[in-house]
Amino acid sequence: MEKSLCMLPAVLFLGLLTHGAAALINTPAPTKSYALINYTTTRPTLNWTEAVTAKGESRDRTTPATAEPDIFTTTVRDKQLDTTDTSKERNKKEKDPRDRKTEDDKSKLDCPPLGLESLRVDDSQIQASSYQRSGLGPHRGRLNIQSGIEDGDLYDGAWCAEYKDRHQWLEVDALHLTLFTGVILQGRNSIWSWDWVETYKVQLSNDSITWHTSMNGTQEALFEGNQNPETPVLGLLPVPTVARFIRINPQTWYSNGTVCLRAEILGCRVHDPSDIYSAHESGSKDALDFRHHNYKEMRKLMKSVTEECPDITRVYTIGRSYMGLKLYVMEISDNPGKHELGEPEFRYVAGMHGNEALGRELVLNLMQYMCKEYKKGNQRIVRLVTETRIHLLPSMNPDGYEEAYVKGSELSGWAEGRYSFEGIDLNHNFPDLNNIMWDTQEKAADKSKVPNHYIPIPEYYTKEDATVAPETRAVISWMQDIPFVLSANLHGGELVVTYPFDCTRDWAPQEDTPTADNAFFRWLASVYASTNLVMANPDRRICHYEEFQSYNNIINGGAWHTVPGSMNDFSYLHTNCFEVTVELSCDKFPHVSELPIEWENNKESLLVYMEQVHRGIKGVVRDKLTKKGIADAIIKVEDHDHDIRSAADGDYWRLLNPGEYKVIVWAVGYFPSMRRCNVGMEPNPTICDFILTKTPIQRLKEIRAKGEKIPQDLQLRLRALRLRKLRASTKAINRRREGQRMRKARSSQAWKA
Repeated sequence: MEKSLCMLPAVLFLGLLTHGAAALINTPAPTKSYALINYTTTRPTLNWTEAVTAKGESRDRTTPATAEPDIFTTTVRDKQLDTTDTSKERNKKEKDPRDRKTEDDKSKLDCPPLGLESLRVDDSQIQASSYQRSGLGPHRGRLNIQSGIEDGDLYDGAWCAEYKDRHQWLEVDALHLTLFTGVILQGRNSIWSWDWVETYKVQLSNDSITWHTSMNGTQEALFEGNQNPETPVLGLLPVPTVARFIRINPQTWYSNGTVCLRAEILGCRVHDPSDIYSAHESGSKDALDFRHHNYKEMRKLMKSVTEECPDITRVYTIGRSYMGLKLYVMEISDNPGKHELGEPEFRYVAGMHGNEALGRELVLNLMQYMCKEYKKGNQRIVRLVTETRIHLLPSMNPDGYEEAYVKGSELSGWAEGRYSFEGIDLNHNFPDLNNIMWDTQEKAADKSKVPNHYIPIPEYYTKEDATVAPETRAVISWMQDIPFVLSANLHGGELVVTYPFDCTRDWAPQEDTPTADNAFFRWLASVYASTNLVMANPDRRICHYEEFQSYNNIINGGAWHTVPGSMNDFSYLHTNCFEVTVELSCDKFPHVSELPIEWENNKESLLVYMEQVHRGIKGVVRDKLTKKGIADAIIKVEDHDHDIRSAADGDYWRLLNPGEYKVIVWAVGYFPSMRRCNVGMEPNPTICDFILTKTPIQRLKEIRAKGEKIPQDLQLRLRALRLRKLRASTKAINRRREGQRMRKARSSQAWKA
């Protein structure tokens, strides 16, 4: 279906140019009409398929209508935009004719966005009749663009015309011939102002000099706009028209506001060999299923991957959403279903905010890609699969995603589906362990005695009436069941990688709040950001109002904005797992046509980030006598005020940057052990095993518990230990008595004096 609309007008258009005359465009049943604007050396003319006349419009002024026409009502608020299936494999499958007809009927207007929201349209391609100031210029008239906190800065939330009249317009240059099919409109994003356009006209041109208004029969089409600032509204052109330039011409607006709008334009590119801007559309060579998957389609895809690669994949669930949808996880490992001694556990979590859909699709792409490349013998993927146990959770908030999916990529707005069904922001729903730790440190006489890891969940959080989403409970349980080492939380709406702490001290709205592992977290964030093709582009435009390139596209979470109860902070303080947040794109819910490009932008980043789980040191903590692994042994790195613990089998992983470290390990009932471990530059862990010896008292307790006879060597060691304790206590008593005698003597001398 990719070529069904775009190629037909292209062929017909070129045919008309060849014959130098206007002609009617005929399409197969069901009949659909298109309008065509021809390039000529004289005044351009519109060739309509219906007997209508279009009035020329000046570039400087828009001629107001002499009579108020009826509002054109092919405006859609709640309809999902049909998307094109770009999967190479799915295109090869033969479809049932009845299904094909249904799909054709659905896809009549299946043209993608030009890319105002995704920034594919450059600022230089957008012009306006006027604007109030630079911060409200035409470059700000992009769908879903967000404003800064302060009105009046350079980054406001819309294009706003300087004058409140019907002569204002926002113009977009598509750079090449385009079959325009619709406009999506939105009001101004602002905390302080309410502004939106209620009705508008659409004008088209080939040269940006002579303009023709979109017609609805014999009248100029008047499109219904917005009734609030945030809900996107789709207006479909009565007759899809081929042109290069398009204008949005507001006619009425909110009575207490002004002429302000954000927009997206829908259109299919028309092939023209003479177009100097014509270039091959970038995409992906990987044969993956590039489309948006709802819950059922996601399940089918995950099942198909396990059927294709049954030896290295397993699908399991960690719980259910509020509406009963299962939270599915794909495991990729050479021994799925089992934790292997010494093999680190890695996870990607996507879809925490349901409307941030790109992460969900990238995770689904990743599982397909790893399966296919493993079968091909790609050594990089084979090494990852055999040396790492990988867990992929594509949708933490399936209820929210389904809500956003119904509206579609352009009509779900900025927040539709963000929250869980109960209205909970899952990234603020984890226990706030930061303030528990900081408060305890402030009250403690000796801060070194305050736990810096494995901080327990507070009692209030465990109660039945606590505001804890079932999705959050499921993920917490998952974290406690599996000894994860490294993770990333995939979000959308910006282009930056953030690292803990997300929560600031003393509830400051913004404050750099580093962890004890700040250097390694910065490395992790830099690894992803520096290999992401968009983030690494020095010429890229900022998404909304924050410029992250001066920080190399990484930032401490608290320095950006405080997030109490984040998953990143909880993961670091309650488990051994290091986690960052990746904001993948300016567009939270990219159109399906953008998915192959986004995969290429992120593919290397996703792979190289997983490989970082093998940095630092790892080993097994064992009992000297039994040689069995010791669980919950504490691994402390000198000068790093954050400890970790060994897993159930005694294995551990401590992420560290290159250098030499003094590592101390101890466990309850054992003497501590210390050794120096050197971490090299290579992405391979240094093996640092530890053997711990039980204390005699611990051995005695275990023997007595079993009712066994105490060995002679243990009796001798206990005798020696008790003798040392007796001598130590005797010395302490003698020192105390000597001190008492000296104090009495001094007081006696003072009394006599």
